[in-house]
Amino acid sequence: MSALAGLGQAGVSAICIDRESSVWTQARAVHFDGETMRSLQTLGVADEAMAICNPMESLRMENEARETLFSYPTGILGPQGWHEDVMFHQPDMEHLVRDKAISYAGTELRPGTTLTSFEQADGVVRSTVRDADGRTYVLTSRWLIAADGATSTVRRLAGIETEKLGKDDPWLVVDGLLERDGDTYPIDGDMVFLGHHSRPALWVRLPGNRVRMEFKVMPDDDPTEIVTPRALERISHGALPESRFTPDRIAIYTFRARVATRWRVGNVFLAGDAAHQAPPLFGQGLCAGMRDIANLAWKIGLVADGTASPDLLDTYESERKPHAHYWVSQAATMAEILQTIDPNVAAHRDAHIRENPLASAPPPPPSLGPGLHIGDRDARAGVLAPQPWLGDDRRLDDEVGPRFLVAAPTSMLEALPSSIRRALSEDPRTAVVTDPMAVTALAGTEGAAAVLRPDRYVLGIADTADDLSSIVTMIPSVRLTLDDSTLPTPHS
Repeated sequence: MSALAGLGQAGVSAICIDRESSVWTQARAVHFDGETMRSLQTLGVADEAMAICNPMESLRMENEARETLFSYPTGILGPQGWHEDVMFHQPDMEHLVRDKAISYAGTELRPGTTLTSFEQADGVVRSTVRDADGRTYVLTSRWLIAADGATSTVRRLAGIETEKLGKDDPWLVVDGLLERDGDTYPIDGDMVFLGHHSRPALWVRLPGNRVRMEFKVMPDDDPTEIVTPRALERISHGALPESRFTPDRIAIYTFRARVATRWRVGNVFLAGDAAHQAPPLFGQGLCAGMRDIANLAWKIGLVADGTASPDLLDTYESERKPHAHYWVSQAATMAEILQTIDPNVAAHRDAHIRENPLASAPPPPPSLGPGLHIGDRDARAGVLAPQPWLGDDRRLDDEVGPRFLVAAPTSMLEALPSSIRRALSEDPRTAVVTDPMAVTALAGTEGAAAVLRPDRYVLGIADTADDLSSIVTMIPSVRLTLDDSTLPTPHS
């Protein structure tokens, strides 16, 4: 649904088909980060989202002996201008995003509709779909975005393989309402990795009285017995008592670490779980899918109205695939360590964490792969920019909107060629910010300038007016207004 919202915001006419007839009542994801919160801000639903979410205030891990191996405070406002870790109930969030997605003039939702096949020819995609009444018809579109889950029909029909980055692992996932004994919870912490080698598990507090627990399915488990209320009380060590816990979802899932080998075939793109799946170690599953859409939607918008060459769409896979591969690989590696059932391996793990507490910290976010940025020659580019607060107590994105952004000192802007200054002043797709504190926050150095993309990744950092001139002309809408004779020579 975020794809439909992103395309609608980009001014692209789009139809979303959803095999479900209504919002699925069961949650899959429960966590997202500050970057996803910023994407919701871009869609204009951030305040409504925070009203139904809770900041996650702590992350902890304990071992078989109930010894805390690490504990981090997480309820902080991060560089994206929002809490870095947020817990939510997915059906509530999907209602919010769905309402936004169908509010655009050019968007349409067709629930209860399933894609059965597609073909590509002459630059269009013809998708055969079946509606809830069994009627079959063909939708013709310029592009098809397949955000159709881990068992993606489109991925299968396109013949796209997946790279396996870790072993498949069956886990029991349990969601429900917990009637608490007073104000306390049976497990201390908002998110707790229970690194018990007898049965690894995960505890998560959610908004209201809702909780989630995940349990590794052990080799000698009876899959019909382990899902009973009595078994849940036993394997949770009383955290989910039969008398006070009301489950609304009990399911055995196989957690996988996979990345699709191709993300684009012609005018068909994979996104979300269709493109990548990861064990739930860093809470990056939904976040990665939101990044996919944040990366792709504005590019389709620029190509659709003729502002950019269709080649721009090649940068979706080149940028996003390495980024997602990193997170899936990291999650698979951590899963092997944190979720071991070998007591000797667990003992070595515990000793290592005690001696190296920072080793258990979440890894730093990666840069984008090659694409529309100069990260190949400047490590300051191709990374997510922070979101500073402006002087009127507004977040940057509320002022700028989903546009390119040139944040530069006034003196550097005045030193640009007149043709580029004029192009910037006339380009509705590009905003200019000169607030000194905001410019320094974005560029990282006083006197430098930053150019950001609509997804808030850094296109480039400029230390001189010549650098800025070269970077600004990489913006498709700016470049379109300049003839070849006025384009600066790119710096090597």
